[in-house]
Amino acid sequence: MRLKGKVAIVTGAAQGFGAGIARLFAEEGAKILACDLNEAGAKAIAAEIGHGAIGLACDVSKLGDAKAAVAAAVQAFGRLDIVVNNAGTSHRNKPMLEVSEEEFDRVYAVNVKSIYNFAIAAVPAMAKQGGGNFVNIGSTAGLRPRPGLTWYNGTKGAVHLTSKSMAVELAPQKIRVNVLAPVAGQTPLLATFMGEDTPEIRAKFIGSIPLGRFSTPLDIARAALFLASDEAEFITGTVLEVDGGRCV
Repeated sequence: MRLKGKVAIVTGAAQGFGAGIARLFAEEGAKILACDLNEAGAKAIAAEIGHGAIGLACDVSKLGDAKAAVAAAVQAFGRLDIVVNNAGTSHRNKPMLEVSEEEFDRVYAVNVKSIYNFAIAAVPAMAKQGGGNFVNIGSTAGLRPRPGLTWYNGTKGAVHLTSKSMAVELAPQKIRVNVLAPVAGQTPLLATFMGEDTPEIRAKFIGSIPLGRFSTPLDIARAALFLASDEAEFITGTVLEVDGGRCV
């Protein structure tokens, strides 16, 4: 098992990529603290996983919630090795000038401020034990942006660059920081990205992906597993595209 003895926090774990990551990490031996704004969903995933997994309500845009999640993991499992910053949101696909200030603030709070919050909360615990590992979920939107998602695209560009800077600054403390950049996937956010879910729009999105399909939670989980494992011990500051060739 590639994560035996490791403890991982996975945010946005109630569904989609987060649920897939939590399941695979648990199968590979990790103790899981599944966080989500949807407390019932987080607890359901934890119950499904078993092996002492914990489900916890968490608004990743709030520093207090991030600190509570880290404290809960350390109290329950004695350490914290991995944080997967997966929780994310988007404004609906539409012209950039039609996105409201409230929508803008929310997408930056969830997608970008969450990285800050979990760094503040988790780095001291990781440094104290001699190292740790962040896997932050970016997007192909931060590398090859689509029209209609300008402000969302900007948040993912921020995730990518912030993660690279974190990797350099935290390396002396043996804390690795990497990013996954998924292409659009079969998750609840898909309809938001498309703006309108029709066969024609789906075909257009899939047509931009050379391997000819959307990403799946298992695709993202497998890539996250590699970056979180000791097999990637000399990899930090990278943005790994899990995109079926979308960014080529």
